This record gives sequence, C-alpha cells and structure tokens, in this order.
Amino acid sequence: MSEFENVTAPPPPPASSQAPQEERTMALVAHLLGILTSFVGPLIIWLINKDKAPNSFVVDQSKEALNFQITLVFVYIVGIILSVIVIGVFINMLAGLAGLILAIIAAVKANNGEAYRYPFAIRLIK
Repeated sequence: MSEFENVTAPPPPPASSQAPQEERTMALVAHLLGILTSFVGPLIIWLINKDKAPNSFVVDQSKEALNFQITLVFVYIVGIILSVIVIGVFINMLAGLAGLILAIIAAVKANNGEAYRYPFAIRLIK
C-alpha cells in the first residue's frame, strides 16, 4: 500500500460571500464618477442596475454614492448662500476636499468588495 492512498482530497475552498469582480468594478466607477459628475454618474449607474437584483453590491454602493453626492450638493448650496459672510467659501472648500477624499476611500473599499458607508450622508434613496 502506498502512502498516497490514505491521503484525502483537500476540502473545497470556502464559498465566497464577496461580490463578483464586475459588480465591484461598477461600484468603484459609481464612487469615482461622483468626483467628476456630482450626482449624475452615480444616478445613471443606479438607474441601469436597480432592477437587476435588489440586494446586489453595485445597487447598494451606487445608492450610497448617490446619497452622498446629493448631500454634497445641499452643502454646496448652503455654502454659496453663506459666501455673503465669507464662511461659505470655507464650507465649500471643506466640502470639496471631504468629497474627494471620501469618494476615493469609498472607491478603494468597493473595489475590495467591502460595503462602504459615508460618515455623513442624507439617505434620500433607500
């Protein structure tokens, strides 16, 4: 009897709960388009994918990006109104910087298959 006859096959790899690469890429694009197109890019991605699977990764992340970009639009409007007393300029600069940094962090997390939640976002799209 050879020593290889008693060896059993290795167990199958664990089932991955991670999103498929295509969905992760679309979620990455949704977050990064928010930097360039404000809420329009995430809105288009969400509208394209919303009927495919209600609990899919790309739908969840595009809604999150859309909600965050809508929140930033509200902050920019308040900043423009408050620019009369100079503080609005600083509000808009901080909002722009926060939007850029948080969108990049969200894109990296989405590409890794992790669901990202922005620290401040009005959840208008549920």
